[in-house]
Amino acid sequence: MSHSLNVKKVFLNQLAETAFPDDELQIIERCLLDERHAQRQFYEQYSGKVYRLMYRMVGPTNADDLTQQVFLCVFHKLGKFQHRSSFATWLFRVATNEALQFLRRRQPNFRTSHVCDKIDETACTTDQFDQRDLLEWALSQLEPNLRAIFLLRVIDELSYFEIAMSLDIAEGTVASRLSRARCCLREIISPALNLV
Repeated sequence: MSHSLNVKKVFLNQLAETAFPDDELQIIERCLLDERHAQRQFYEQYSGKVYRLMYRMVGPTNADDLTQQVFLCVFHKLGKFQHRSSFATWLFRVATNEALQFLRRRQPNFRTSHVCDKIDETACTTDQFDQRDLLEWALSQLEPNLRAIFLLRVIDELSYFEIAMSLDIAEGTVASRLSRARCCLREIISPALNLV
């Protein structure tokens, strides 16, 4: 028996001891055996959440490609999942890391401007766009690390512990960065609201 088959067997035994819903466990097991149908099911089950995160992290132009990249990465690294957190938390970690790496490679100043392109900052009034657009624009102005924490907490409703596990940082760091993200968002949005 080859080494990779032994590793997969050990991982499958560890998976069996983990508290996953039966259907999720079966899909993961089948993904580890490279079953295409299981990989498609897995993708369909989680792709919406990953896409929403990618959309807000890197913008609509790159969200599809990065979502697919995340799943290629997940299928490649699935055997390395160590059960220190929930599977969803691990998936968000992979997704967040992919988004941050993309942003580092693409933009040396480490900010995105996907919504800013549509909105002139000097003419930023709520008459010109609705609150959702305002929030999207404000999020695009945040440092990606702050944006990731804000999105994981507010949009994806992860706990501080899950965010800490996803980003490999301390829970206290999550709390301080989340506070900083909220403060920055207020500073970014306030001038737009005062122009009305």
